[in-house]
Amino acid sequence: MQAVILAAGMGTRLGKYTQDNTKCMLRINGRTLIERALDALDGEGIRKCVIVAGYQKDNLMRFVGAKYKNIDIEYIVNDVYKKTNNIYSLYLAGERLTQDDTILLESDLIFEERVIKDLLDSPEPTLAAVAPYESWMDGTVVQISKNGTVTNVIPRKFFDYNEKETYYKTVNIYKFSKEFSSTCYVPFLNAYSKAMGSNEYYEQVLRVITTLDRNELKALVLSDHKWYEIDDVQDKDIAETIFCETAAEKLSLVGRRYGGYWRFPRMLDFCYLVNPYFPTEQMRNEMKAYFTDLLTEYPSGLNVQNLLMGKLFNLEESAVLAGNGAAELIHALSRALDGTIGVIYPTFNEYPECFGGDRVIPFIPGGFTYGGEELLSFAGRCDTLVLINPDNPSGGWVPSSVITTVLESLQRQNKRLILDESFADFCDDGEVPSLLKQDLLEKFPNLVVVKSLSKSYGIPGIRLGVLASGDRELIAAVRRQLPIWNINAFGEYFLQIIGKYQKDYAASCRQIAGERNRFGPLLGGCGIFEKVYPSQANYFLCRLNDGLSARSLSECLLSRFGIFIKDLTGKKGIPGEGWVRIAVRDRSDNDVFIEKLRILEAERKTDA
Repeated sequence: MQAVILAAGMGTRLGKYTQDNTKCMLRINGRTLIERALDALDGEGIRKCVIVAGYQKDNLMRFVGAKYKNIDIEYIVNDVYKKTNNIYSLYLAGERLTQDDTILLESDLIFEERVIKDLLDSPEPTLAAVAPYESWMDGTVVQISKNGTVTNVIPRKFFDYNEKETYYKTVNIYKFSKEFSSTCYVPFLNAYSKAMGSNEYYEQVLRVITTLDRNELKALVLSDHKWYEIDDVQDKDIAETIFCETAAEKLSLVGRRYGGYWRFPRMLDFCYLVNPYFPTEQMRNEMKAYFTDLLTEYPSGLNVQNLLMGKLFNLEESAVLAGNGAAELIHALSRALDGTIGVIYPTFNEYPECFGGDRVIPFIPGGFTYGGEELLSFAGRCDTLVLINPDNPSGGWVPSSVITTVLESLQRQNKRLILDESFADFCDDGEVPSLLKQDLLEKFPNLVVVKSLSKSYGIPGIRLGVLASGDRELIAAVRRQLPIWNINAFGEYFLQIIGKYQKDYAASCRQIAGERNRFGPLLGGCGIFEKVYPSQANYFLCRLNDGLSARSLSECLLSRFGIFIKDLTGKKGIPGEGWVRIAVRDRSDNDVFIEKLRILEAERKTDA
């Protein structure tokens, strides 16, 4: 068994990283792609490798040499790499393919060694490594039959998204038997190259072969194998996260992304907070039906967005502002308000970070609980009090009647209350106990209500938030901080149609509450946590048993099981290193999480 690596391309999309080197010399976490590929081949007993070089070939040849570990290296040079695609590079190596069974791979890949092992262990003589199609993938895909035969090779220009559930992405690693190369692939490769020219891709030859009555090409479907194709700087960034050397580094890199986790489809996100039961499939389909219009048309300006947001919450347009998420509104509010702000820690960091440390008066209650008396006592030390209700990250709840009493007292003192109700819709109190009502805003002009729709309505990708107040001067001051187009067309259309789906939304909130009430006792009974705090939100604050650290648990869950949780170590108001916040997802994901926690607890008991 030999290997052929195609490494002639320029990799221009990687910019500075390939300015003086070919793509396979790109370093991912300190090791070049070519080293990683050759190490994988060497580890599986491959002793000969043919590298087709072109762009910056001298650097590559000097770096790899004539022998890499136990592998003899032969080079073939593609001098016209600027004018050709990979079909010509493989054409140059065609004779080598006919000399032995071959592992064929491209040089811009990073992958686990067991990909090569599984190809070699398979009894099938000719295989294409493929993976179920996912949204981040690009390039050639295939379709396969029930017996694993590749029945269709589909280049990018013929991709049909209506068929994507049947697609498998080519990993660009193949096993060709000597017979297949000699009697089938290389003859077709030569003929196709002469007929169609050298500016094509070698997968086109496979596409022709799949139409033959005698089609020997089978698929090796990768399941949990790690691999990534690196074409640009974003791919490099993602590959460095997937192939981290340590669990600590992986947790750090994933945490610093702050989202975009659809590029990591095997990861379960128990860190960020979202409603998994809404929007409904019908609502999603309605939005899809108008995708082209929403993508290609300008959204309305802020006046219309405020009108739509007011309609959703039965508020006057002049009392409400629509924001690109609650974060935009908090930033704008911090610039419109004067004076000091009282923050109850631990908290959602956006508030203290936006208002600035010199304006923030901290309050750290014992046991994460507080009532009206504590709130009033604390409010005496600041001009504006911030209350997140339910609290984040504790999930604690202050009844609306208590908040109303606090508001009355603050009004007499000429003080404001910023009430963040981002998680209020998940409460058990029957009717949503919200103060986001026009009569209350008029009665208490010192009240500012902030709400993130991203979390409760399950639309973090759209980014919607609302700020409301009966103080029209404050609303005007905050509005002056906002651009005229701060809401995109998808957000506007969501606000336009949400009224038809309000019953579905209410039902989804009840589902979350029910699943939370089921999930909490399971967390408490898994043995990992000393205490799971009661919550009225879609998350739980958990204190680990003595001897366990939040950082170690978070690293272990992510590196071993692909589960991402919120490590609260170092968060102001959190005592010590044994605290985490865990989101409530749907029943299936929550059960997987409990299963993994039980595995860790069983291992811990065994080690003890």
